[in-house]
Amino acid sequence: MDSIKKLLAALGALALIAAAPKPSPALYIAPATPDAITHHVNHVNGQAIGYTARAGTITLRNDKDQITARMFYVAYSKDGADPNHRPVTFFYNGGPGSSTIWLRMASYGPVRVKVENGQATPPAPYTLLDNPDSLLDKTDEVFVDAPNTGYSRVLGYGKPEEFMGVDQDAHAFTQFIQRFLSQTGRWNSPKFLFGESYGTTRDAVLVNMLQDANVQINGVVFLSSVLNFGLTGLGGFDPIGGGDWAYVLYLPTEAATAWYHHRANPRPASLQTFLGGVQQFAGTEYLHALTQGDNLSSSARNAVIRKLHQYLGLSEQYIRNSNMRIPYYAFDKELMRDRDIVLGRYDSRYATYGVDRMSDVPDWDPSDVGMNSAVVSEWNRYVREDLRYNSNLMYRPTAYGGLLGARWDMHHNGQDPPANVVPDIAAAMSQNPHLQVFSGNGYYDFATPFFATYYTFEHMDIAPPLERNITFGFYPSGHMVYLNPAARQAFKADLDRWYDKTLH
Repeated sequence: MDSIKKLLAALGALALIAAAPKPSPALYIAPATPDAITHHVNHVNGQAIGYTARAGTITLRNDKDQITARMFYVAYSKDGADPNHRPVTFFYNGGPGSSTIWLRMASYGPVRVKVENGQATPPAPYTLLDNPDSLLDKTDEVFVDAPNTGYSRVLGYGKPEEFMGVDQDAHAFTQFIQRFLSQTGRWNSPKFLFGESYGTTRDAVLVNMLQDANVQINGVVFLSSVLNFGLTGLGGFDPIGGGDWAYVLYLPTEAATAWYHHRANPRPASLQTFLGGVQQFAGTEYLHALTQGDNLSSSARNAVIRKLHQYLGLSEQYIRNSNMRIPYYAFDKELMRDRDIVLGRYDSRYATYGVDRMSDVPDWDPSDVGMNSAVVSEWNRYVREDLRYNSNLMYRPTAYGGLLGARWDMHHNGQDPPANVVPDIAAAMSQNPHLQVFSGNGYYDFATPFFATYYTFEHMDIAPPLERNITFGFYPSGHMVYLNPAARQAFKADLDRWYDKTLH
């Protein structure tokens, strides 16, 4: 009997072993491309600045210490500087779904690709310049690509939906910055954030998350901001349901564009003087007229149409047929229709011939296609030949068309879209009364109109003393302010003063 019992027990044990879940095979994760370190010199304000460039990745992990993503960056550090006093600034573009190739290659890094000002750049060969407008004289610079853009990838135990969203994205950048500070010994450095476009949305959420994680930030640059997606046409141009605000807030950009292309009449010599009158009109008489709807009297309607004709250079009949409401994309097509010319969305100084003359919207964005090849081509040469970083991955300037791996989640803090991150920056400034903010804006930017940005920052409902921590800059350029040399230099001078004020 004992032998039978032992046999049955053994068989039972075998059955339990067979029924037990088998461990999953180890997940293969390709090794990271080794970081590349090179040495260079940048000449700024009469200084020859020796610096070290590091191109590499930082690995992100989940709460089980499993690899979820690698984020690519290029860091430029001034040689011989004391890391306890030397500032470090983190730069990123937006999209969502854009790499940081544009800021890295065309703005305030130590090198800059040569592009034409306000017109299409010819095809290759392109030229990379030592950048005299670099911010390397003020701060070390770290240009970061968001997950699944550039050379950054979601991999291992990560899932795209864990990164592709307002809050998810900010969590990834928070971990990146914490790990960067640890790996480079920069915890005691003054810290700055510099976001462009959707990168300003990231700015607001990220600075709040970092400070909640006890990473205090000295200053944040918001370049071409979008903070409340429901405020302008991003929330819809339908006048039913409050969309009239889009027409009010886009009007100064439309007027600036008409002024630039000599369609405004009368046209003062000073753009700022001209726009002062437009902004006053937009926020008072024009806004009041739109809110009146069908109750607006004929005389009042005619007066508004006449002023819109003067400011925008469009015919009174077109304005009347449009019910005094001209979406920016229709304006870009209509302003110079007589010459079959369409204007840029990111920068309305750029113009090109159209294809479909009867269309009410541009066929493409002249400002987008006019400089992309120069930036992308020269980056692909620069990263391999100058930075000596050789990855088997294809660099993704943008990650649209499914490359993100998931639709972007515009929910924020449990709230339904459209996202509004204004409370985040308000909270960050209120908790850290030393936090300085710089808002840079281009007059010719239809992607993020400057009047909407100004309105947003002026309606944050923060304590009056904190309002002094906000600095504005307005420049005769578009979304990428730095594409106009005069604007780039003016912005640089303003940033120099702002960094000095923030650090002293």
